[in-house]
Amino acid sequence: MDRQDTLWNKSNVIQKVRMGKKVEKALSKDKNPSSATHVEDDNPNKTPEPYKCIGNFLTDFNELCKQNGMAVIPPVVTRPKPPGPASGGNEGKPDKKGDKNKQPVPEPEPEVELNEDGEPIEPPPKTYSTRDKFEYFKPSVQVELDNNDKWDSVSEIFIRGWKIDTPMMDNFQQSWPTLERLHTINLWYTGLSEDTLHTLAVFLPQCTNIKNVLLDGNPVKEENWAELIGEESLVQNLSLRHCKITDKGSAGLGRALGTAKVANTKLLSLNLTGNDIGDPGAESLAGGLRMNRTLMSLTLTSNKVGDKGVAKISEALSRFPLSHEEVVERRKLISDRGSPERNKSPPPSRRAESKDRPGSVRSMTTQDKTKQKPSAKKKDVKGRDAKEETKTVKKDKEDTRGGGKRETRGTRGASVAAEATKTMGKTKDKKKDKGKSSNQEAELAESPVSSPELEIVNMDSQDLINPLLEVADYMDGQLWIAGNRTLINLNLARNNISETGMSSLLKAIQYQTTLTSGNRSGGTGLMRLVINKNSVRPENEVMAKLSEKMMLKDPFYKPPITPEGETA
Repeated sequence: MDRQDTLWNKSNVIQKVRMGKKVEKALSKDKNPSSATHVEDDNPNKTPEPYKCIGNFLTDFNELCKQNGMAVIPPVVTRPKPPGPASGGNEGKPDKKGDKNKQPVPEPEPEVELNEDGEPIEPPPKTYSTRDKFEYFKPSVQVELDNNDKWDSVSEIFIRGWKIDTPMMDNFQQSWPTLERLHTINLWYTGLSEDTLHTLAVFLPQCTNIKNVLLDGNPVKEENWAELIGEESLVQNLSLRHCKITDKGSAGLGRALGTAKVANTKLLSLNLTGNDIGDPGAESLAGGLRMNRTLMSLTLTSNKVGDKGVAKISEALSRFPLSHEEVVERRKLISDRGSPERNKSPPPSRRAESKDRPGSVRSMTTQDKTKQKPSAKKKDVKGRDAKEETKTVKKDKEDTRGGGKRETRGTRGASVAAEATKTMGKTKDKKKDKGKSSNQEAELAESPVSSPELEIVNMDSQDLINPLLEVADYMDGQLWIAGNRTLINLNLARNNISETGMSSLLKAIQYQTTLTSGNRSGGTGLMRLVINKNSVRPENEVMAKLSEKMMLKDPFYKPPITPEGETA
């Protein structure tokens, strides 16, 4: 028996040795291809292919962060919302058809916990869920989804309280333009710099449906905020609250709002609350309002605006004289309007009348000659009319500058309003007098008179956008035109405005009222004005008149009801 046991043990050992060799061979075979692939993956000379975004923000953002080698990737989560009312589940509902007559068993009331003094401890409310306080400080990208199950339906993006550096902004530059429903971006205290702000301004026009951009709490030393509302910008509502914007930054914003040559046509509201804008900055913004006819709301709460800045804003809202650059641009626009009419009937050239021309060119039928005679008479009539107009203009100038009667500014303003309403009323009969108006424009373009008073042009519906084609009035050697009547909301609360600045605002509102009473085609003018918490008390006479004027213009104003039950 002992011999058999020893033989059996030897055979087992031999089998184990053979099996071990087979296992080693199999492992060696498996190791060879894996090692080869590992060498291929770790090849430093091989450049990874750039990732192409597919429109799924969750996938695109994570892949771009991995490709850039970011150690910490902020999670993309849906924006938290307050929880709704707690549902009781199946309380009071029978589970089976046979249990309809059975009443639900009441749950036992939980035991009341007592503190050391024996008083009951109030349990926490069940309308929210508690979390660790440090979770609220972790970086995350919060989004709003139009469809909760689809990450390609991102409509709003919220980033708050952590710095967005250049690599992170590059990720957004690649992923955000692929989001077709994105319309709102909110970056709150994210430490933007000149480079990241420039990058944001460059790729925002690629987001086709972008409307709202909120960059509150991002002080940028270079103050290149004007890039956000450039010529290609699609932003309609821009909020730059508490960004430490000074007169330097507001000067750029004013130029971006409008100049004599270019004006922003997309921005509807601009919020500059809580910045360091003084009188020079307010004057720059007023310069933008002169030529801008799109902005409807301007908020300058909690700044350093004084009487000088408010005076310029009031001038831009009522009426203002054109500068030299604006006069030159106005004449260019007028000449461009008259150029098509002049090209239709070019004057005969001297070369056509020369005797050296061939007979076929020189020969002309009697019918052609008879056709040209009335046109020559018309030109003579135009020349006489132009000369008569120059004589009357010169006489008027001599009367006003010499010993004749000099018109006051009040009567002159009324004449501007009357002329504006007349020209706007003429647009109703546009179809009837279409040919006449074109001839009048041609006469103005061809007339040799260079007097500014003759540069009044009938406004069409297309020209209402450009304020340089407004009805002009020649006064004190300058051309005056009606101001901005598109802005309907102006907030100047918590500034340094005294009674002088309030008086200028009152005059502007009074002028707007007279100008828009007959016709509102050019805009309604200010309908909401906030001026509280300034250097003037509410009991002041000017403040009382302002509040009375604006109360009547407020669209939500309801007149008081008399005792008889009728509105006053």
